[in-house]
Amino acid sequence: MNAFTEAVIEADPTVPIIRIIRDFAATPEQLLRAHTDPDLFAQWIGPTNVSTRIDYWDARSGGSWRFINFREDGEFAFYGCFHEISRDRIVQTFTYEGMPEGVSLETLTFEPIDQTHTRLRAQSLVDSFEGRDMWLSSGMESGVNEGYAALDGLLVRGAV
Repeated sequence: MNAFTEAVIEADPTVPIIRIIRDFAATPEQLLRAHTDPDLFAQWIGPTNVSTRIDYWDARSGGSWRFINFREDGEFAFYGCFHEISRDRIVQTFTYEGMPEGVSLETLTFEPIDQTHTRLRAQSLVDSFEGRDMWLSSGMESGVNEGYAALDGLLVRGAV
């Protein structure tokens, strides 16, 4: 197994897309649950210096969501719509309320590697190359890796 214990984050040179690949010691069902159960999601999403409160969360195809991150320098809200939720894929929009014109389309797939490991592939299509580059320079890499490390901890403890 080629394990990615830290997320591989790549910017596509021809389209304003960010791709993330990360392996987990989990089943696809566990990763789907971690991304769709609001209580679990709030425990792992984002960097370690934020706490998350779910405002609303309707995890079904056609549903919507909103959460707020709190940290020392303020609060930051995000929202979107779930376009598709299936056994091995989530398609959703993602918007930071501070930049409502910057909607991204995200596709997450959960690919079994073996009986106990799954590869998460995430792709975010951003509105522009400038928007994509702002995301990449925003500290996104540490937030992604810290969040996924927290998810690893939930998985080890059997919380998912």
